[in-house]
Amino acid sequence: MGTIEQLKFARGYTIGRLSSSKETAWDEQPTGFNNTIRWNAGHIYVTMEHFIGLVLPTYEKQHEDWGRFFATGTSPANWDSQPPTNEEILDALQEQTNRVSTALEGKLNEVLPEPVKLGTIFSMDSVDAVAQFVIWHEGVHAGVIHGLNRVIGE
Repeated sequence: MGTIEQLKFARGYTIGRLSSSKETAWDEQPTGFNNTIRWNAGHIYVTMEHFIGLVLPTYEKQHEDWGRFFATGTSPANWDSQPPTNEEILDALQEQTNRVSTALEGKLNEVLPEPVKLGTIFSMDSVDAVAQFVIWHEGVHAGVIHGLNRVIGE
């Protein structure tokens, strides 16, 4: 399975987990969890926008204002305004799949002028490596969403 197919597969799983979440469960934060379903879903979205925009300068990022809710280090406990609705996040995730897939076509083998570094030891030097990282990242957060659904009750 190639990178773009993996992206579509992971996104299908994420949307499935979100679609099975009770409307009221999106903002519950059970003991032992750092964030909510809404935060994890939005975080998946903004992280993909960030990294794809980082490696493809012509990529037009959407919903850049969502970073104040969902960027790394944010928390629902610190939100001072209404975050995007469940429907807005689901629609954005569905739309993002095709937009990112199209943007990546024919560019996966491009070598980056500067490697993208995570921490001090992990480095990605191609568009494909970055795309694979964001797909892995999505899988991690989709798993958290699945766990939240199980604890809260789907």
